[in-house]
Amino acid sequence: MIDWTDRHCRFFHRRFTRRALLHTEMITAEAVIHGDRGRLLRFHADEHPLAIQLAGADPQKIAAAAAIAAGVGYDEVNLNVGCPSDRVQSGKFGACLMREPALVGDLVAAAKRAVAIPVTVKCRLGVDEQDPDAALGAVAEAVVAAGADAIWVHARKAWLSGLSPKENREIPPLDYGKVFALKARFPETFVGINGGIGTLEQAEQLLEAVDGVMIGRAAYQNPQVLSEVDARFYGDSDSTVTAEDAVLATLPYVAREIANGTRLPAIARHMLGVFNGVPGARRWRRIMTVDAIRPGAGPETVLAALAAVTGSIPASSLAPSERALELA
Repeated sequence: MIDWTDRHCRFFHRRFTRRALLHTEMITAEAVIHGDRGRLLRFHADEHPLAIQLAGADPQKIAAAAAIAAGVGYDEVNLNVGCPSDRVQSGKFGACLMREPALVGDLVAAAKRAVAIPVTVKCRLGVDEQDPDAALGAVAEAVVAAGADAIWVHARKAWLSGLSPKENREIPPLDYGKVFALKARFPETFVGINGGIGTLEQAEQLLEAVDGVMIGRAAYQNPQVLSEVDARFYGDSDSTVTAEDAVLATLPYVAREIANGTRLPAIARHMLGVFNGVPGARRWRRIMTVDAIRPGAGPETVLAALAAVTGSIPASSLAPSERALELA
């Protein structure tokens, strides 16, 4: 989810669910160790529970990056063994590591020694011509032996030669059955599933066979998918959030971020799909793209876009609470 689940996206998605675990974009261990930590690792206190997704192939660097992440307050370290981009291939991490299960185990073990928070792995069924049963099984054996707290499986192979990252999210066929079989093989290990999951009804069905469900593109393209997560999966019966509620709850954050130098498009781009399927959605998207880039655009632009959908601007939106303005 590089360039998708940045801190602005996560803050907005958190308006819909207080309980679901959110993940950062993939960040390399090298960047965490040597880069601008204030920019790379910053998050709002409301984003908890929050996992940082790390990439790398050096156990010592993964351990160092994990310790830094735990030190600034992340709730989980998730090791990426599934990204198929050219960048990870050149660095020999991400999905490339499906070919090196022993190294993946070493990465998990190093991170576990470095932090007290959970260390999890997100992987694929395999890459290229690998036999998926053998490839997934070998990685799972290695990380379970190393003490991984969970295995998340994107239920597709990755083709490192011939397919783009986008195509790798869509073209290789899904095979949920192999993830179900993995759970049966490791009944004491948390096994979660990812890939092609677009509705909460589908998530409920999958949870009959596995321990967790990860929703990526569907939640980004239509954040309302998240609106009933807390009620349906965590028993919080009064927690259903509307798109309008979520937008209004984000306004104080927008105001503070604009005051601190963030430009509105950096936030607005993550909100474009929130009214998908609702009358007025096209007007919302137009204002949040065209008007948002104008100099001085801020919360009033978001309110104008909201009014284009709802027909009015709630008076309460003009006086956000002080609590909502508190930033980490």
